[in-house]
Amino acid sequence: MSLEYDLIIIGAGIVGCVAAVAFGKQGRKVLLIERDMSEPNRIVGELLQPGGVIALEKLGLSENIDSIPCYGYGVFYEGETVSIPYPSVNCKPSRGRTFHHGRFIMNLRKAASKISNVTIYEAMANDIISCPLTERALGVICTPKGESDARHFYAPLTIIADGCFSKFRKDFILRDVQIKSNFVGFIMKDTVLPFPNHGHVILASSPILMYQIGTHETRVLIDIPGKLPSNGSGELKKYIESNVLPFVPKSVKPSFYEALQTERLRSMPNSFLPPSTNVNGGLIILGDAMNMRHPLTGGGMTVGFYDVLILSDLLSPTQTPDLNDTGLILAQLQVFHWKRKFYCSTVINVLAQALHSLFAAADDKYLHILREACFKYFKLGGICISHPCGMLAGLFPSPLLLVVHFFAVAVYGVYRLFREDTILHIPENILK
Repeated sequence: MSLEYDLIIIGAGIVGCVAAVAFGKQGRKVLLIERDMSEPNRIVGELLQPGGVIALEKLGLSENIDSIPCYGYGVFYEGETVSIPYPSVNCKPSRGRTFHHGRFIMNLRKAASKISNVTIYEAMANDIISCPLTERALGVICTPKGESDARHFYAPLTIIADGCFSKFRKDFILRDVQIKSNFVGFIMKDTVLPFPNHGHVILASSPILMYQIGTHETRVLIDIPGKLPSNGSGELKKYIESNVLPFVPKSVKPSFYEALQTERLRSMPNSFLPPSTNVNGGLIILGDAMNMRHPLTGGGMTVGFYDVLILSDLLSPTQTPDLNDTGLILAQLQVFHWKRKFYCSTVINVLAQALHSLFAAADDKYLHILREACFKYFKLGGICISHPCGMLAGLFPSPLLLVVHFFAVAVYGVYRLFREDTILHIPENILK
C-alpha cells in the first residue's frame, strides 16, 4: 500500500465519499480513511433537497440514490393545513429524495471504491502530521482496524470531513458548537400520510417532521428544546404522548402510537456552528466538521454537496496544478468561502436557524404571533410559498429574496400584533 497520495480525506461519510469521487475523477490519487466501514445507523440525513439532487447530478452520482421521491411539504398548524410544493426550475418539476441514511452512505462508498485513483482504508485517524516550523499539514497518522501499530500517510493536502462529532475540529476551529435542541426519532410502519411523497411539518409546541424513507417506513423526528427527558425512566415517552401525539394528523395517529410503544426512541443533538475560513496550510475542513445549521430544513447534505462541487472546481488540475502550492490553495479557499456564502451562509443557514426559532416559539408571545403570520403568509400561495420553498430547497440561492420575504412576514406579524394589542386595550363598553 502506498504511503504518499495527492489528497487524504478523513471520513467516508456524505461529504468525504463525494469529495473522493470528485477528486479521483480528476486524476488525483486519493486516500479515503474511515474508522468503521459498516453501514451507519442515524436518524438524520435522510431527506435530500432538490438542490442537493442537482449537485449530485453535476458530480455524476445521481444514480447512487435508492429513494422515495419528495415533491414538497405539507404544513399543519392549529387544525389548518397548507401544501407547499417545490417550485419548478426551467419549466421542469423539482423533486427531492428521501431514503435510509445508511443505505445512501453505502452506495456512495461503493461509488468511491469504483474510482481507480481512490483507496479506501478502514482505520482510526489519530493525528495530523504537521511541519514543526511552518505548521503546514503533511499527512495523517492512523491505526488500521484490528491492528495496534500506527501508520503514517503523506499528502500535500488533507481534507477533514469527519462529521458533526468531529475529532479534529477543536484543533483548527476556535468557535464552539451550540446545541439548540434535540431530535428524537423513530420509524412508523405502513403509515397513511395526508400528503403522499411530501415532507410533513407539524407546528405543535415544537416542530414535528415526518417523511417516507422506504416502501413501508416513515421517519418521525420530534424537536425537543432544552434538556431531553429521560428515555430510560419512561419520561421521554410520556412527554411525547402528552405534547406531541395530540397534534399528529388523524390518519397517522394509529401507526404513530404503535411505533411509540414498540420502536426504539433515538436522539440526536441539533447543533449550530457558523462557517470558518480555512487558514491552515495543507488542510481543509468540510461538511459538518466546519459548518452546521439546524436540520429542521434538511439543508446539510445540499450544502455539503455544493461545497464539494465548488471546491473540486477551484482545486482541479487546470486551476490548481500543484497541490503543494500552499499560497495558491489558500487563495482558492478564500474564493471558495465567498462563493458558498450565497447559497449556504446567507440563505440555507439563516433560513434554517430562523425557521427553527420561529416554529419552536411556543412560549414566546411575540414569536408565536410571527409563527402564525408565517403560516398565514404561506396560505396566500403564489410566490409566498414558491420563493421560500425554493430557498429552503437550495434552488433559489438569493440573499435579497430571503430579506424580502423575511420583511414581508415581519410586517404582517407586526400588523397582527398591533391589531391584537389595540383590541385588547379598547374598553369593553366600546367593543359592545
